Amino acid sequence: MDLKLKGKTALVTGGSEGIGKSIARLLAKEGVDVAICARRKEPLEKVANEIAKETGRKIVAITADLRKDADAKNFIAQGHKALGRVDIMVNNAGSAAGGVIEHLTEDDWEKGMQLKFMGYVRCLRYVLPIMVKQGGGRVVNLIGNDGVKPSYWEVCPGAANAAGQNLTLSLAGQYGRNNISFVAVNPGPVRTERWAGLVTAMARDMKITHEEADKLAPASIPMGRIAEAEEVANLVVMLASPLMEMVNGSMIEIDGGQDKALMDRFRDKNR
Repeated sequence: MDLKLKGKTALVTGGSEGIGKSIARLLAKEGVDVAICARRKEPLEKVANEIAKETGRKIVAITADLRKDADAKNFIAQGHKALGRVDIMVNNAGSAAGGVIEHLTEDDWEKGMQLKFMGYVRCLRYVLPIMVKQGGGRVVNLIGNDGVKPSYWEVCPGAANAAGQNLTLSLAGQYGRNNISFVAVNPGPVRTERWAGLVTAMARDMKITHEEADKLAPASIPMGRIAEAEEVANLVVMLASPLMEMVNGSMIEIDGGQDKALMDRFRDKNR
């Protein structure tokens, strides 16, 4: 199927690794010119060069810390300037600390909300006027299934995700008249560079071995495994297509049918 993406432009946050890197690469393979951002300059530029060489598309690397309003504004402005327009906005940057509420610090909550939620707000604040002026656009927000499948060990990311999901659905109602459509993609566990750290934290909080903790998430998924970053990218790029315009104000889980109650019951036995 031709996704009608050739010649389009996209901004992707958190593009130096993991899901964001996979999304940027797949968009470029579909003929999209992409601007990516992340906090670390060297790995960001390395990824941009790799994707550009592999696909022949224009890949622009812009360093940004989306916890800072000025950085978010600069990323959108510089990305727009380099690409000429913004057809697709993919908000992906950020994570929030896992853990039970008694172990989470004030700093954990602040960082989680600042990047995983407010980083999205900042980018949208600056990209939406551009999309309105140019006559339309597509926003795909990578959020997470914690917002719709609560778990007490993921209470901080769950709060940030629920806020992002509400934001996505609310803006879909506001901007549809401007030919701008929104969709939230909610991954479950994904094997990225962050996964080992999450498993270590689970092992610590549940007082089990790293090997036992690594089996927890797959055991809660009927498919028997966690997702790969490329699988999430496949869904995001399909949803970014003009063919998917009427998928507006929707949320789609990509978690293999995960049942988080299974994980919580296991944790309860080890508390």
